[in-house]
Amino acid sequence: MIAHFLKLEWKQYFRSSYWQKSIFLNILLGFFALYFMASFLIIGIGGYYILKDQFPEQDPLVLVNSFLMYVIVGDLIFRYIMQKLPVMNIKPLLILPINKKKIVHFILMKSSFSIFNLFGLFFYIPFAVVLIVNGYDTTGALAWLFSMILVVQSANFFNFLVNKNNQVFMGLITILVGGYIIQKFEVFNLAGFIGEGFDAVYANPIYALLFLVLVFVLYNFNYKQLRNEVYLDAFISQEVKVAKSSDLAFTNRFGDIAPFIKNDLRLLVRNKRTKSSLWMLLMGLLYGLIFYTQPIYADKEWVFVLVGIFSTGVFLMNFGQFIPAWDSSYYKMLMSQNITYERYLKSKFIIMTISVVLLFLLGIPYVYFGWKVLAVHFAAMIYNIGVNTHVIMFGGSFNRKKINLDEKAAFNYQGTGAVQWLIGIPLMLFPMALFGLISWLVNFETAVITLLFLGFAGIAFHKNLMILITKKYQESKYKMIHAFNQEN
Repeated sequence: MIAHFLKLEWKQYFRSSYWQKSIFLNILLGFFALYFMASFLIIGIGGYYILKDQFPEQDPLVLVNSFLMYVIVGDLIFRYIMQKLPVMNIKPLLILPINKKKIVHFILMKSSFSIFNLFGLFFYIPFAVVLIVNGYDTTGALAWLFSMILVVQSANFFNFLVNKNNQVFMGLITILVGGYIIQKFEVFNLAGFIGEGFDAVYANPIYALLFLVLVFVLYNFNYKQLRNEVYLDAFISQEVKVAKSSDLAFTNRFGDIAPFIKNDLRLLVRNKRTKSSLWMLLMGLLYGLIFYTQPIYADKEWVFVLVGIFSTGVFLMNFGQFIPAWDSSYYKMLMSQNITYERYLKSKFIIMTISVVLLFLLGIPYVYFGWKVLAVHFAAMIYNIGVNTHVIMFGGSFNRKKINLDEKAAFNYQGTGAVQWLIGIPLMLFPMALFGLISWLVNFETAVITLLFLGFAGIAFHKNLMILITKKYQESKYKMIHAFNQEN
């Protein structure tokens, strides 16, 4: 029966319209997966020797164990955001004489072979082999490896249970940040304490059985939860939800475009797919810490532009690239109303502009890394408002792919086409290249002024640019309506 399920899954995947329409994207994702696997493999093989060279007086295994808390919690956070839970189209199977227990077990076993589970093994397995080669106790090293495999599976089943629980997600963030802070200020070394538990597994391999018990318990919880939901009634019954609404009265100051702004704000907070745009705000704000805290980037001023454009424009890019696909489910109805394209597009522009200004203000503390950083961020803000908002809205007129707002955003490329890949060139690469060239040929100040000039020029010619963009949307109106009516 399991073999038959696998055969059905194989046919469903390769016969789907998504696979046939996105062969290039699937090949690209395959290359990315191979890249990460190769990276983990290289780190797994060379990690022991690197640690031995950098910290000759410490045991590499103990060092790795002392950081496993951050790895495990970080893995859980990454899974929560990115991992899609395995599903089957089980509705047709429920009317057939197939044991429901087998269906549930297949779903759970399928999740065990997720790509997210394989990535970690490309580090743990070669690292354990290197330990054995370098004289570590074979039984202890294998017990440690067995424990890490079980930890990966435990994370998989734990994510299955809490995937929709935002409180658990915030708890994981708190553990990660709180653990680092209390260790930084030498209050308590939580990571080191947990690391001692993994040291104990190496010293006493019998402790590895505790992780086996953990996997069994989590698997059993998942089985009971899914088994209670595998009924045909669960699919044909309608879930009743009480809609929570707010008047968003503060938007009334925007006049006749206020209804559109209210609609977009409600769309952002009510749907799974659009909520990713809000989470990206935090990522954009903290993006600079990746570069500004590294001395190697201190004199590379083109990096300031990369961070400035992304940190102030992260919402603009994430939200703007799918205009008007966000409204694809009701686009035909929207276009049949007595409204003008100008008002519709102006509301999008206002939302993106407000986000750019707000993100710049929240990023002012980056002045700690120097006045040049703040100057570039300000120029990037003006450039995003004057240039990138118009570029991304013009690119939206070529969108032809529908978006299902009820699906999670992680690894969801629905609505993604060639436009979304090509739009990154004028949005990011052009200002970086222009700034770097002028800064090299003339000086830093002239490069900043150039970005400001382009941004203010875009603001000055905003009305003219919007007329051209609106005309393009009007020309594409019926093509978009037809495309959005098609099933993906």
